[in-house]
Amino acid sequence: MRPEVLAFIADGPLPDWDGSEEEIDRRGQQLDAISRPVTGEEARALVDCFGPDDCYGVAWTLLHLIETGPNPVLRERPAPDANEWHDRLWRRADNAGLYPAT
Repeated sequence: MRPEVLAFIADGPLPDWDGSEEEIDRRGQQLDAISRPVTGEEARALVDCFGPDDCYGVAWTLLHLIETGPNPVLRERPAPDANEWHDRLWRRADNAGLYPAT
């Protein structure tokens, strides 16, 4: 795994809307430093970095970064109480026809 991805993952999930402006900016800059596309391993690890909300748009950047890797990244439908971003990733891949019809 590339150092830029490891650094982002090491900082944990994205902060919520109560995070400081500096923290949110720093996390956005970390994502911008990760060249596209990501590997499957990187995409799977990045999935755990979503926070509780959209982090002023940074979560969308993370979602789009994950989607540059091999898809679908999620192998199972998220539980009903799963993070909304996991559900969003699943639905986007499902809408794109990346999961077999059941």
